[in-house]
Amino acid sequence: MKGGGGLVYAIVAALLTCALPLHGNPENDPKILQVTENYHPDHHYNNHLLGTAAELKFINFMQEYGKEYSTRAEYLHRLGIFAKNLIRAAEHQALDPTAVHGVTQFSDVSEDEFERMYMGVKGGGSAAAWENEAVATAEMEVGDLPESFDWRWRGAVTEVKMQGTCGSCWAFSTTGAIEGANFIATGKLLNLSEQQLVDCDHSCDAKEKTACDDGCSGGLMTNAYKYLINAGGIEEETSYPYTGKKGECKFRSEKVAVKVANFTTIPVNEDQIAAYLVHHGPLAVGLNAVFMQTYIGGVSCPLICGKKWLNHGVLLVGYGSRGFSILRLGYKPYWIIKNSWGKRWGENGYYHLCKGHGMCGMNTMVSAVMTQTS
Repeated sequence: MKGGGGLVYAIVAALLTCALPLHGNPENDPKILQVTENYHPDHHYNNHLLGTAAELKFINFMQEYGKEYSTRAEYLHRLGIFAKNLIRAAEHQALDPTAVHGVTQFSDVSEDEFERMYMGVKGGGSAAAWENEAVATAEMEVGDLPESFDWRWRGAVTEVKMQGTCGSCWAFSTTGAIEGANFIATGKLLNLSEQQLVDCDHSCDAKEKTACDDGCSGGLMTNAYKYLINAGGIEEETSYPYTGKKGECKFRSEKVAVKVANFTTIPVNEDQIAAYLVHHGPLAVGLNAVFMQTYIGGVSCPLICGKKWLNHGVLLVGYGSRGFSILRLGYKPYWIIKNSWGKRWGENGYYHLCKGHGMCGMNTMVSAVMTQTS
């Protein structure tokens, strides 16, 4: 693309000369003490950042989010990561101009740490591997779909939750789908237990044997459905509350609030996904979350985003026809996606991702669940 590279570098340079916006702090964000392997406190390799604009932004970031570091060495280590993430946010802004990227609560976490602690979908390298155990879904009529649709305003979606520093996104995606299905079947919106899945579910994918549910180390939504069918159901959050870490399984069958009858996978066609969403409720989705660490708002529609490697489980709750664009490149239709990183991340805890392009692989790992009503 002739001249395109010059525009990208110009945008990156301009963003780096400005103070990137501070935005989005999850509730009860824990103090971070995460020193990477091969790091030694005597390696003060980030001293050159002291007194710079990057350190000033870092200090503001610490104050904004209540961050504390136990040693000077840890402070310097996190400062170095923060400075790299400023550059990364600017790069994301250039590659994703219809969204807003900048400083978030994750700006002192490296890319590897972020994926390990805040994502958790397993088996993303072969998204279709788990389809064999799901009930096939019939093709649906798409001609009468509304221009915009949102299950939140119909009462089928619980409040945004917080997974913490635990790779349990798959559990939150699972409970969100079940909460919606149960609401549609019964009219009751129940807050279901992710902790039951984190502690008790060890199901593995039938084809990809290493893709097993393993608490904070990741899992798959379809594995979780299978576990719940076999276990007899899922408890409410009040009877089995979330702790953010894997513990001993305390599931009690007499406390089951919702029973899972079956599940289905949805075709990759986004019109079919929209139709199934409208007619059957919120859908569990896997996607590539590479742009989400720096995401603040707007409609994310990256110029480049890998579609084959999926690493994060979320909940598709609706879609809109006209999404905000910071560069006035025109309004974009978008998916409305519930995340599990707290209400102050992104768009009040939600991610807006452009619709109709299979963006970041969001159409390749979509599933719905059916609940028992008696």
